[in-house]
Amino acid sequence: MDVQHHENPQAFMAIAGPFYRKDTLWHTVALTVMARFLTMTRAHAPFMTTLHDSGDLIGVAFRTPPWPVITSGLPTDPVLLETFLTRWLEIDPELPGASGPRKNVEALGDAWTRVTGGTTDEVLAGRLYRLGQLAAPTVPGRPRVAIEDDIELLTRWRAGFAKEALPEQRDHTEDAAQVRRLLEMGDSVILWEDGGQPVSWACASTPIDGMSRVGPVYTPPEHRAHGYGSAVTAAVSRHVQATGARDVILFTDLANPTSNSIYQKIGYRPVYDSSELHFARLPSTT
Repeated sequence: MDVQHHENPQAFMAIAGPFYRKDTLWHTVALTVMARFLTMTRAHAPFMTTLHDSGDLIGVAFRTPPWPVITSGLPTDPVLLETFLTRWLEIDPELPGASGPRKNVEALGDAWTRVTGGTTDEVLAGRLYRLGQLAAPTVPGRPRVAIEDDIELLTRWRAGFAKEALPEQRDHTEDAAQVRRLLEMGDSVILWEDGGQPVSWACASTPIDGMSRVGPVYTPPEHRAHGYGSAVTAAVSRHVQATGARDVILFTDLANPTSNSIYQKIGYRPVYDSSELHFARLPSTT
């Protein structure tokens, strides 16, 4: 197997894009990151690798620091993964972990243990759902499209969502810029209002190859238990369908049975389980 590292994002995307587009749901995270963030100016350059066997492309992986490596495009063969990981660590010795479909992540985690002698720790167990027949709930209020005047509110809500759903993550100094970017990129950003007051919000990405992913969905604690989260999820799902999405999908945290139940009630059906592992090396004895 030949492992090739790439420094030019456009050249990498020209190779990886067709590979990922063979299964847009399996590779949803990779496709979204490629479309949005891979070519952005960053403090740390992305790590990008393709795997070849007798000239044929058999695997693709990349990560944009500080995030884990996206594993959906990797083979699961143990020997191939050991070769891949050994070569990857030559350019990215601080690899923090892996994310993607569970079988890919677990296979790479096993390779990590064999190659480095280190350990793995699952920090997120998730599930991907795809919308079937939408069943919008009857909830007081109505949806509306977010505008620039909502950025301050949505920035606070985004920070609240991250604190609850992603407590291990990162600083939030760029939250306002990220919310603004959602509007500028044409994502479907929907607020649910009751009595003229915003009570919940949801976002869905601009369709990529007919696929759009919902998230985040957030209702502040003081507005919960009224069905607003279900209502705004249904509203943003319908909105993004109107923009051309054939596949509307979302990820859930399996540790949150409430959200998994809510999404299924409005028409979402499970596709596959996902995982994120944190990698740790054994302490040096020298």
